[in-house]
Amino acid sequence: MTESLWPDDVALAEASAETIRLTDGLIERLLVVPPGREARVYDAMRYSALAPGKRLRPLLVLAGSRLFGVPRRSALQVAAAIEMVHAYSLIHDDLPAMDDSDLRRGRPTCHKEFDDATAILAGDGLLTMAFEVLAHPDTHGDPAVRVELVAALAIAAGAAGMVGGQMIDLIAETETLDIAAITRLQRMKTGALIAFSCEAGAILAKAAGDNRTRLRGFAHDLGLAFQIADDLLDVEGSAAETGKPVGVDAAAGKATFVSILGVERARAQADLLVGQAVAHLDFFEQRAELLRQVARFVVNRRT
Repeated sequence: MTESLWPDDVALAEASAETIRLTDGLIERLLVVPPGREARVYDAMRYSALAPGKRLRPLLVLAGSRLFGVPRRSALQVAAAIEMVHAYSLIHDDLPAMDDSDLRRGRPTCHKEFDDATAILAGDGLLTMAFEVLAHPDTHGDPAVRVELVAALAIAAGAAGMVGGQMIDLIAETETLDIAAITRLQRMKTGALIAFSCEAGAILAKAAGDNRTRLRGFAHDLGLAFQIADDLLDVEGSAAETGKPVGVDAAAGKATFVSILGVERARAQADLLVGQAVAHLDFFEQRAELLRQVARFVVNRRT
């Protein structure tokens, strides 16, 4: 990613549209459907990975990479990989054994469009392809950097991160969690991938540790704000707006930030977290304005 991709004062809408175009274009090229019988799983992978969406995690990768002048090709490789992992997580999250959802991103979930077994395999295929993409020389010329990216994403997506958070989320259907437990759940389930997305540019650039610490701080607060906004949408939003069922957590009896804090306190907490998040970016001055815009969008979104 070069400094010329976006000017310092780029609007979020422009950067977001360009992120979607570039990331989806690369995923299209990576997920070529072969002529054999395995084509069905590729069709399911493409159906989910290229479904309409915000591409928030790729945007964080590109915006963070821009801080350090990372070449565009390298940043896009990571952006595509993180979107593949995110798509895999949504496929598996929607399965009957998990949330049993019929709607995702405004259209039938993968297991409804295909079948349960194909959906499981599509998720498996996307997860493993993400690591194939990170390990490719196009991602970075230094093998040590590629190894660091693979290791960081493995931790964020695995049992110490997203998978572990999902396990706690399933347990929350039968156990009452307090606010500390819910915070830990969401830091793992949602925050871990957001943190990787924010820090990936620094890894690609071999940036100094203090810069990584600043981006981790930003990601930590952003991830929690994102989840509180999600909880608010589950209470106040509609399926037409969000592209997925709403009221799911309440129906399952799960404790959330909103059920514990109430709507107004939860919204105030999200605003506080965004303020803390953007404060971590002061060192980067105007170069980080796009990340600031992303943070503000997170708490005001309706999808």
